[in-house]
Amino acid sequence: MPFPYQGGNSVTFDLQRARDETPGCSNVIHFNNAGASLMPRPVVNAVIDHLLLESQIGGYEAAEVSRAKIERLYHVVAQLVGAMPDEIAIVDNATRAWDMAFYSISFHAGDVVLTSMAEYASNFIAYLQVAKKTGAEITVIPNDESGSISINALREAINGRVKLIALTHVPTNGGLINPAEEVGQIAKQAGVLYLLDACQSVGQMPMDVQRIGCHMLSATGRKFLRGPRGTGFLYVRTEILDQLEPPVLDLHSARWTEKGRYEIRKDARRFETWEANYAANIGLGAAIDYALQWDMRVTWSRIRHLAEQLRRGLALIPGVSMKDLGQEKCGIVTFTAEGKRPEELRRALAEHKISVSVSPKEYTLLDMESRGLGEGVVRASVHYYNSEEEVDRFCEALEMIL
Repeated sequence: MPFPYQGGNSVTFDLQRARDETPGCSNVIHFNNAGASLMPRPVVNAVIDHLLLESQIGGYEAAEVSRAKIERLYHVVAQLVGAMPDEIAIVDNATRAWDMAFYSISFHAGDVVLTSMAEYASNFIAYLQVAKKTGAEITVIPNDESGSISINALREAINGRVKLIALTHVPTNGGLINPAEEVGQIAKQAGVLYLLDACQSVGQMPMDVQRIGCHMLSATGRKFLRGPRGTGFLYVRTEILDQLEPPVLDLHSARWTEKGRYEIRKDARRFETWEANYAANIGLGAAIDYALQWDMRVTWSRIRHLAEQLRRGLALIPGVSMKDLGQEKCGIVTFTAEGKRPEELRRALAEHKISVSVSPKEYTLLDMESRGLGEGVVRASVHYYNSEEEVDRFCEALEMIL
């Protein structure tokens, strides 16, 4: 039956259409959308069509024929996050996007990076590497009582040595939504660069870089955007572009002007390299078009509705312990079960054709250690195309396993 959007307008969500356009729904209960969502048919068709074109006329020639689609991608990404097209770089994954932003900042001894307890391993390893090479320092801001980054502690940590605030918007392992806009206000007041890792939030909820106030934002295509793997993008605010020199340059990101000189591009494409998977990128454009068709306010409301239904169901199962944090929670639901290791549960659920993932301790080491979650957690992440019936079947299967 239609799902009512709990907002200012009376809007219904067409679940039947969403499932009909998602072929994988007939094969599996897919609660691993924070890993990689099931792609809708228009995305799959867009990728296949371009691959077929490459096979028929050649890769360079296919790119030329599809030039309008390739260029349009910058415009739809900009529309998705509230940016300008020349503030967008298309890259092959969220880590690449985040790294290109972070490593383009010139750090020196005594510079401080402020980050959160729930920071992802890939990001924190980069902090440690830069600290080792340059003498920069890492300050981890404690959580507030809800498990979010403490805004008061962040404000108190600001001083003249702070070079960057780097925050994961939605951490990988706990349902939490960090207060990105409030962090943006602090960064603006302090005149400090602000890098937001939005790989778990873009596609799941409405995003506006102007409201958030971040200078840089990294995202992936494969998660809640429902795009192909090996796609991602980076937003960089125009006013700071000239402050950032990408760690890698080639003939796309820069121009060789004289024997001993080069010039870096003026737009965000300075963070790209020449070679690209155009079939996948066209698929990413199709995924964003598809997401925008649905009205993200409506799909975000539905995701939260399904996640809360799942949390309520799990709370009734003896031996299950919920591990979500935050005053406001998203579509990622995490839990453990007494007497069962997370990986054991993942495999058992897979036998019931239910897909989940496991977040091990080392992915968010500081957070996991502070909460005593040495075995990690099971992560079930819902999307708007999942059904209420699937949530019930998930809980029934888990109770049977236990």
